[in-house]
Amino acid sequence: MSVHARALLAEAAGTFWFFFIGAGAIIADANGSGGGIGAIALAHGITLAVAVSAFGPLSGAHFNPAVTFGLAVAGRHPWSRVPTYWIAQLVGGLAAGFALRGVFDFALAAIDKTHLGTPALANGVSVPIGIGVEALLTVFVVWAVYGTAVSPLAPRIAGFGIGLTVATDILMGGPLTGAAMNPARYVATAVPAAFFDNWYVYWIGPLLGAAIAGLSIRYLFAPESRVEAPART
Repeated sequence: MSVHARALLAEAAGTFWFFFIGAGAIIADANGSGGGIGAIALAHGITLAVAVSAFGPLSGAHFNPAVTFGLAVAGRHPWSRVPTYWIAQLVGGLAAGFALRGVFDFALAAIDKTHLGTPALANGVSVPIGIGVEALLTVFVVWAVYGTAVSPLAPRIAGFGIGLTVATDILMGGPLTGAAMNPARYVATAVPAAFFDNWYVYWIGPLLGAAIAGLSIRYLFAPESRVEAPART
């Protein structure tokens, strides 16, 4: 198997792992586990931290089309590999969504209440605000990925910083937009749940935030190397 093929397999596997636990925690909470937003944030953050640590050496452990896009904008991921990474992430995500649909078949009320854990805008949150929140949260994620894993100056803390960023983003943004920060995260559960309300928020917001973060990395945070070598994949 080629290096790139292994990278794509790692992206699909890691995305499956991340979404299966993260969205599963949302459904379990709706089914009466009682963990609330704190438990949901920890489920996402801890799982992502471990998955990034496990698969980072193989693929860079993006697990998110927005992260892949942001790193490409920053000059840290080859543009030619953006489409294949996106496909791997979407395949892994959809596999997780359909697996959750089967696992929680006994809890149809929880599935209906959460749309299988699909992010959604809270009452009173407008589409522009939703896009803005998703964009800002994604900026923080891409900054964390670059600053703790990609930059030559990154501290060797594996996925810890990235997982913590996602967890804290969820604590703040979860009650507003669901804090997807990830187009594949939305698609993964929206498709098996057949729930597509405001779907464009979860593409426009994260990709906009990723572009802002990527440009800031390229021209502000790493000015001495504006087009750096691609991240190892």
